[in-house]
Amino acid sequence: MPLGDPDTAPASTAFVRLVGDRAWSNRLADLAQRAQSGPLSGRAAQQRHALEFALARAADPHAAAKAGPAERRVLAFAQDAVRLAQSLPAGPRARLRALLAEGLTGEATLIPLWHLLRSAALYRARGFDVEFAGLAEEAPFDLRITRAGMVAEVVCETVSAEEGRPVHRGDWYGLVDRVHPELQTWLAAHPGRYLLKVTLPEGLSGPDQAAELQSRIIGLLAAQKRQDSSADAVLKLDPLVLAGAQVGAGLPRHLRAQFGPEAHLAVTAGPSGGSVFVMAARSGRENAVADAVVARMRNAARDRLTGAVPGILSVFVEDLDRAEWRSLRETLQLEGAVRRFLTEPGARRVVAAACASRMEMFGMAPPDAVADGELRFRNPGHPAGKLPALAPAVTSVG
Repeated sequence: MPLGDPDTAPASTAFVRLVGDRAWSNRLADLAQRAQSGPLSGRAAQQRHALEFALARAADPHAAAKAGPAERRVLAFAQDAVRLAQSLPAGPRARLRALLAEGLTGEATLIPLWHLLRSAALYRARGFDVEFAGLAEEAPFDLRITRAGMVAEVVCETVSAEEGRPVHRGDWYGLVDRVHPELQTWLAAHPGRYLLKVTLPEGLSGPDQAAELQSRIIGLLAAQKRQDSSADAVLKLDPLVLAGAQVGAGLPRHLRAQFGPEAHLAVTAGPSGGSVFVMAARSGRENAVADAVVARMRNAARDRLTGAVPGILSVFVEDLDRAEWRSLRETLQLEGAVRRFLTEPGARRVVAAACASRMEMFGMAPPDAVADGELRFRNPGHPAGKLPALAPAVTSVG
């Protein structure tokens, strides 16, 4: 199917041609259904698939005219995808289409491909010639970059923060959506303010565990008990004590300050007003998002870099909000974990490692995003780390 000229056709139109009209319409129908799956789960689906929804809105000329900076960046990378497809011969173009199909299936997203396209754009802007070696040659790495005669391999990986969370956010949202109507019914019969503390020693992962926890919460309330303990979860129901300024709009801020950034919170208001039921869940283990990022780097260094030239690991950290991304940087959790990795024998092929998030992809301003577009760390033990030709790609920046 002809892709059209990406410089004359609207970016969304040319991109849909690349994907295929039927595949695109089927995906939008699936995402529309996901967006209606529940108040929290639906909102999470809209956030997770923001790229697809932005591309769909751009197909409407009236909506496209009102596109903000973040949506325009999404469309620019869609245009890059079309240009890339046109530049590739048949075999590599088929591999690109396969990546697109994979990103538009099930729980997957377009973020990994957008990360690849954005990384290529960053290196070009820094003065490098860029080749899509993974697509063109089926190389184990993704990009080959060249500047002043120096060559480096770039691996682009995407890792979900969920891999480092003992309490998976998606499972928590699903639990809250299912239990919310029952809590409203219970509050109507038991007006007041309540706090249910949920301690999950080993976390929460998977629909079966979430369904069991839902059953225990409803059972505790039906039996009018204050506590239910097991090896998997400890439930404790207490009165919720609030000062006047902490009620209403101030409640979420108060709860976050009380329970900390890693707590999972949910508020259910009674149907008649005045009553409120708060659930606050925590794991017995701290979040380990930085460790999940480094685990992916360790595997990529071993499996995807050849060692023939310096290697760069570029990791996109997905499923983060602004506060989490800032916390990972400001507490130096991510920096410390990556720098320790760079001292390991397995990092001998790595001249630099970089991390980015949606905050950088969507062009947010510091301190929500890193000013240079990525958080980057040079490996002081790599012999090519101080070469001027590679400096724009490897110099540490935070």
